[in-house]
Amino acid sequence: MKVLVSDNLGQVGIEMLEAEEGLTVDVRTGLAPDVLAEIIGDYDGLIIRSATRVTEDLLVRANRLKVVGRAGIGLDNVDIPAATRHGVVVMNTPDGNVITTAEHAIAMLMALARNVPQGTASLRSGRWDKKRLQGREIFGKTLGVIGFGKIGSIVADRARGLRLDVVVYDPHVNPAHIASAGFESVDLETLYRRANFITIHVPKLKDTIGLIDRAAFAQMKDGVMLINCSRGGIVKEDDLHEAMTAGKVAGAALDVFETEPPGDSPLIGLDHLICTPHLGASTREAQSNVAVAVVKQMIAFLKDGAVINAVNVPSVTGDLLVRLRPFLRLGSQIGCLMPQLVTGPIKEVAIEYTGDFQGLDLAPVTTAIIKGILTPTVKDDVNSVNAAVLAKERGIKVTATTSSESDEFINLITARVVTTEMESRVAGTIYGKQDSRIVRVNNFRLEMIPMAHMALIHNVDKPGAIGSIGTTLGNHDINIGRMQVGQEEEGHRNIVFLSTDTAIPIDVLEELRRLPMVKSVTPLEFLECRG
Repeated sequence: MKVLVSDNLGQVGIEMLEAEEGLTVDVRTGLAPDVLAEIIGDYDGLIIRSATRVTEDLLVRANRLKVVGRAGIGLDNVDIPAATRHGVVVMNTPDGNVITTAEHAIAMLMALARNVPQGTASLRSGRWDKKRLQGREIFGKTLGVIGFGKIGSIVADRARGLRLDVVVYDPHVNPAHIASAGFESVDLETLYRRANFITIHVPKLKDTIGLIDRAAFAQMKDGVMLINCSRGGIVKEDDLHEAMTAGKVAGAALDVFETEPPGDSPLIGLDHLICTPHLGASTREAQSNVAVAVVKQMIAFLKDGAVINAVNVPSVTGDLLVRLRPFLRLGSQIGCLMPQLVTGPIKEVAIEYTGDFQGLDLAPVTTAIIKGILTPTVKDDVNSVNAAVLAKERGIKVTATTSSESDEFINLITARVVTTEMESRVAGTIYGKQDSRIVRVNNFRLEMIPMAHMALIHNVDKPGAIGSIGTTLGNHDINIGRMQVGQEEEGHRNIVFLSTDTAIPIDVLEELRRLPMVKSVTPLEFLECRG
């Protein structure tokens, strides 16, 4: 079997591959996309970092490819749904550079507070800018941590050791869990109002792109300092430039940019900006860790079929995987739907299996549900191996019960999610041998096929309501691929699930919400977990 390493990988990983009997390794970094496409058909495994883009076009040419291994966490450069369709396992190494990235954020904080890079530059230019480069103490100041995942929680812990007061914002983590770690959970507005320093540790998601914008800066303290070692695009760079030029932001430290390299970005010319070229994960220890981890995972999969840290398949193989696959797909779809129906941090997930499941071990299905629930908020960090651990770290209680009794369906999977604000329930079943259906959403019965782009609409159960929805979408040339309607038990409302060829734009969503007989419209996406 042949493995291609197309991005820079620690030498220890290369040596492990070369020493493995039965494997041949080629190291060819910096390949142009067309060159990579020409040769990819010869390989069973591909090891990448952030430079190589694994696209649909590449996967079409990858006839032998079985597995893609990412030495690191982020998978923005991999089309995961396409890989799943082509039967390619995608793995990452979520733990190899966590401490390294957290330490880099702390280093950036210290360098920012004390003007370390500016002082170095002034001396090298023959100046002695002692008065101009007066810094500030961090002792007793307030650090606002946005995102309390693996990296954010380590940053908070290290900051506490430096005697900073730490406040935390993470809408997807139970406040009780943050409090149990010894930190104060606050809303975003409170964090902006109180923090002298703000550090960002969230994944790049639809809801976090542009999170730190002009409106956010307006709510912050005058003279605040900002650190971003997470992902480019979370901070709107034009708005940051404006805030720094106006003096609202006294300094910023960036390790990531909207475009990398950032080129002639006006931010780079500001004296009170310090920056590094995406060095968060760049230490000898981290590079060695992720290289060893991804190679071990690659060898285990290619030689033994073992699945470790995969983001698109469960940790089961062989005949069991074939029998479980329909239920795994359904579980993933139920899990993906749940966080889109609720608000507030999740406290509890209760899963019920009722009916005939052919004596299968349903633990992987439970994992698929939890992974689906967590994916929209933690994205690349969650996989079939660590989903249960991540749920526990976020203070989420997970229970699963099984019963052979089922009145209506041969088998039924029901998930109940409890948040700090509400409760929601979704149930699904398998039609035939493998067709998944959502058959219940709270008090509504229906038969919904999960599709890529959908909208959930609650409307009054009166003539003309559904017609007005279709007319509005038609006026904007939005095609309805499928529509399912469910009725509230002993009520006067309908629930409508629409699947559309493209996502419904925000202005059209608002127009739908203004229709007289429409009560609410919620856009849904199943792009990450269609199975």
